[in-house]
Amino acid sequence: MRIVVDAHGGDNAPLEIIKGCYMAVNELKDISILLVGQKNQLQQIMTDNGLPSSKIEIVDAPDIITMEDEPTSILKEKQYSSMAVAFKMLKEDKADAFVSAGNSGAILVGATLLIKRIRGIKRAALGAVMPSLEGPYIMLDCGANVECKPEYLDQFATMGSIYMKSCLKMENPRVALLNNGTEECKGPELQQDAHKLLKKNQGINFIGNIEGRDVPLGGCDVLVADGFSGNITLKVSEGWGKLMSGALKDMLTKNIKSKIAALLIMSQIKEFRRKMDYKEYGGAPLLGVTKPVIKAHGSSDAKAFKNAIRQACTFAESNMILEIEKFLAEE
Repeated sequence: MRIVVDAHGGDNAPLEIIKGCYMAVNELKDISILLVGQKNQLQQIMTDNGLPSSKIEIVDAPDIITMEDEPTSILKEKQYSSMAVAFKMLKEDKADAFVSAGNSGAILVGATLLIKRIRGIKRAALGAVMPSLEGPYIMLDCGANVECKPEYLDQFATMGSIYMKSCLKMENPRVALLNNGTEECKGPELQQDAHKLLKKNQGINFIGNIEGRDVPLGGCDVLVADGFSGNITLKVSEGWGKLMSGALKDMLTKNIKSKIAALLIMSQIKEFRRKMDYKEYGGAPLLGVTKPVIKAHGSSDAKAFKNAIRQACTFAESNMILEIEKFLAEE
């Protein structure tokens, strides 16, 4: 399994990206990494930090796409950037999957115009895998499509359901539409029209509308939303996770009594924090394109990026792209 990685994408690049790659090749079986970026700099960082590996090959790319660059710069002005070169390698079948924590817009442009959408898919969607009390769920779209049509949401539901079946081995994932009420008549025109399409979709297990408060409690396995609502929901969820983690730490280290109590339940605390940590689930798969693409969190540390690589391997090993093509052919 060959994973091509954009070494310069994200807030903590390139050091945390390199560390994540090093962790991945040491923890995951039968993978190698093509690390794309400014070769001399990457080699120096690996040497300085004792991170050399025969399973990591550095591919030189002189330029970098920053978070401030226009997404379309990947096609012209920044065509020799680490992200652009990595996408070209994926397109030419030199790698099985792509991972970057970089500019989301540039990743979307690169994936849809260089890798191409699956025939019949109207819009590719970012699907963030997130924790809930009952286990992980996928939310899509979470930022790629701010303005949506009902038929986009219908396809998002299908792709999300196939992803959960193929990659997370969930037998019959529950699909819900994010809305401001559970009644069918709730929400603006987009949600009402999308609800009608989702009810008719025989390829999914649609359970109706869901309110935001029920999502983290495990109310669904696939959460369907337009990119604007989905991105806000994603960021609020991440913020609450950090708040709860910080509050728990403060409470358990406040005084000697709380520290003793914490020691008695430390294993349960660690398990709870692991279960609710979004870093455990990697990044956001870009669903609807012809090859596996993972958008890692922009703030990814080594652990989060390692899990994004693991997620890319699972995606590449699955048959979900073929399943999407098969579903579209049968419509």
